Amino acid sequence: QVHLVESGGGLVQAGGSLRLSCAGSGRSFSRNAMGWFRQAPGKEREFVAAISWSASGTSYADSVKGRFTISRDNAKNTVYLQMNSLKPEDTAVYYCAADMTLHTNDYAATWARAYEYWGQGTQVTVSS
Repeated sequence: QVHLVESGGGLVQAGGSLRLSCAGSGRSFSRNAMGWFRQAPGKEREFVAAISWSASGTSYADSVKGRFTISRDNAKNTVYLQMNSLKPEDTAVYYCAADMTLHTNDYAATWARAYEYWGQGTQVTVSS
């Protein structure tokens, strides 16, 4: 079975940092663009960051630009989200997702419908 498993969430004070990981199993995602999304209570799921399969292309939501960095290690079948300067408004469940359509090496979609596989999510809580 194919799985994406997020880890690294937790409780952190405003201004702090967390590093989320998303490990794939059951198949290789090395040729797939990957994305991170988040959903806060009472809100819709929103795009956070995405990375192309070669890591040559990345995209970020305006709200996280300059604070979050997405990266990947295809040898480990893992995608990361480094989150710095965290704010209380970053509090949400964070999900990673895989786009199973093959794209050019610099392409990564920013909308949720482009992604077919999803992890179960990891909670990030930022206290003020």
